[in-house]
This record gives sequence, C-alpha cells and structure tokens, in this order.
Amino acid sequence: MNEQQQQVVAALLATWQHQPGALLPLLHAIQDALGWVPEDVVPQLSQALNLSRAEVVGVISFYHDFRTQPPAAHSLRVCMAESCQVAGAEALSALAGQQLGIREGETADGQWQVRLVYCLGACACSPALQLDGQLHVQVTPERLTQLLASSREGV
Repeated sequence: MNEQQQQVVAALLATWQHQPGALLPLLHAIQDALGWVPEDVVPQLSQALNLSRAEVVGVISFYHDFRTQPPAAHSLRVCMAESCQVAGAEALSALAGQQLGIREGETADGQWQVRLVYCLGACACSPALQLDGQLHVQVTPERLTQLLASSREGV
C-alpha cells in the first residue's frame, strides 16, 4: 500500500474500530475507498479490532465479493445460477475467456477480469451478465461479442 492508501485505512480504522461488529463494515469501507482489500491491512485490522489475523483473513476469504487484488479496469460477471446455466451461461463464460484470453478470476494485464457469480437477480431473462456494473439480459454469444468489442473501443 502506498502512503495515501495507508492514510485512508487509518482514517477508516479511527471511525470504525470502537463500533461493535466493525469488521464487515470496515472491510466494505476499505474496499469502497481503495477498490480492494490489500493483505497489508490484515495486521492493522487484527490489532485494532482485537481479532486474530486468521479471523480477519477468514472473513475476507469467506465473502467472495471482497477483492484481495486491485480490480481490473473492466469487469465481466457471468451469472451461473440454474436458470442462466440452462440458458447457456457456461458457453458465454467460455466465449468471454476465449475472446479476452483469460480464465475466470484472472487478469493478465489488469484490463479485464471474468468472474462467475451466482444470481444477478434476472432469472426471468436468462442468461444474464454484468459488464462494468451494467446488467445485460438474454445475452447471446453474438451479443456478448458485441458488448466486449464496444467496451474495448470505449463506446
């Protein structure tokens, strides 16, 4: 973490450390501020909240929405819930990986990341995905190709 990030974490710790049950809200606040939860914060959180490092790491690793690496510039979240799977989500995930040259959860150059998620709340319009926070429904392979191309071009 750089000095500015350390100052942000210190300010958040000062705000939250005396609140009961502060770990989850504090982790969310750190991720909202920095875009991720650096592993450097674990000892600080542990000491400030009187928790073991294992407890802090356990919470971070249990909740899949906490990122422990800086986020990629573009995020593609493919819904893998039952209705989306039946409607072809696995093929969409494979196509995205092929077109972007990465596997789920990876980011080769910090530009793209594909994550599999379980339910985007659009079951009636499967398959669904979220590209850079925007929900897209009834996505076909052709539509996914268009979405990725538009995002690459900055459209």
